Amino acid sequence: MQGLLKRASISLFALVVALPFGADAQDAKMVPQSQAELQLSFAPLVKQTSGAVVNVYAEKIIQRQSPFAGDPFFEQFFGQQMPNRTEKQSSLGSGVIVEANGTVVTNNHVIEGADDIKVALSDGREFPCKVVLRDDRLDLAVLKIDTKASFPTLAIGNSDAVEVGDLVLAIGNPFGVGQTVTSGIVSALARNQVVKNEFGFFIQTDASINPGNSGGALMNMKGELIGINTAIFSRGGGSNGIGFAIPANLVKVFLASADAGVKSFERPYVGATFDAVTSEVAEALGLDKARGALIVKVTDDGPASKAGLRAGEIVTAVNGVPVEHPDALLYRLTTAGLGSSVNLTVAENGGEQQVALKLDRAPETSPRDQRTIGGRTPFTGTVVENLSPRVADELRMPTESTGVVVADVKDGSPAARLGFEPKDIIVSINGAPVQTTEELEQMADADPGFWRVEIERDGQRIRQFFR
Repeated sequence: MQGLLKRASISLFALVVALPFGADAQDAKMVPQSQAELQLSFAPLVKQTSGAVVNVYAEKIIQRQSPFAGDPFFEQFFGQQMPNRTEKQSSLGSGVIVEANGTVVTNNHVIEGADDIKVALSDGREFPCKVVLRDDRLDLAVLKIDTKASFPTLAIGNSDAVEVGDLVLAIGNPFGVGQTVTSGIVSALARNQVVKNEFGFFIQTDASINPGNSGGALMNMKGELIGINTAIFSRGGGSNGIGFAIPANLVKVFLASADAGVKSFERPYVGATFDAVTSEVAEALGLDKARGALIVKVTDDGPASKAGLRAGEIVTAVNGVPVEHPDALLYRLTTAGLGSSVNLTVAENGGEQQVALKLDRAPETSPRDQRTIGGRTPFTGTVVENLSPRVADELRMPTESTGVVVADVKDGSPAARLGFEPKDIIVSINGAPVQTTEELEQMADADPGFWRVEIERDGQRIRQFFR
């Protein structure tokens, strides 16, 4: 199958036929009963809510390197007459105003790397805005419009109340043609593996979603936000009826962190690693279906260890809500929030038990002791830190990682020229293990002249020799 997942700018509105805005959604849902009901219009709902959906324009300055850069002949005869060029690169997406003070939620990939961000309202007004909080794993960003004016908002609903078959509307700016509304239904829930290496728990919809709609709103018939649209499954770049939205309950938690003024979004630290449950594992443990999160490893003295969780057990529910896969477990824990406690349903040997798990931030088990290595060594220009679960989480690394990690590499430094990268773990120098940043700095100051360096990068060991 040649389908490709593409980020899209989309706005979706959940829609329930003939449902008054104040009615109970679970009791009033129904299919059309007559020809007259089939002719009902979404226009009143669109008029009520479309003012809170905005277009997001992001610009960044990029450098285009001269094709003759580094060529001795051209540099000798033309010198700096052919310098590298800079140019503006623009991206277009959508966003949703969720607070009257001009707080906007959108996708991180819409504004990533931007030097200048503006939002345009449906009434034609444009405003500059700044980034309050962003997270590439969740693909969410919170912006603040730079004005004291008051704006229309879209209330955030309960995405856990969404059901497959619920009608939805999409409002956004596909292909930059202007604000557009499309309709469809919720096709599936708890979709994972939508975008590689990212948080995976999405609402799937067949409402038409196209490039330019990223960051738009998925809305229900009460005029509530139930998701932020983020990706499409497409063969040619356009809508094929398979779009994905980040659930609103995750948006609520992220927005609360932004309002609290935190610098980065923190997810609960569990102190365990999980894997998907295969049919073979389910059969061996007496489960009727292959679902849940298999505990692969438990970190000593971590929250999971203190709660009594063990490798080989399967988490099947959180607070009574079934867990389909490890990403669903992470979603449930994240939306529960830091500082709370959850009840896990754990299966083992054909039985089940309830386990209470306290959710807290990742600990800094050892001081990070950040140091910048100087002098004339292969490490000159690296910023190194001692790994702990919190440092690993900040660097988007497995929280069980240990040792000394490269947190940053200064541009143009010897370390950068030699190929060192952020997230490299320095394992040993000349056969001697490196356990702390202090030891690394002492080894660098010793300047042995010949360097045999072993690093770990993405789980692979790499050995390099330098003089």
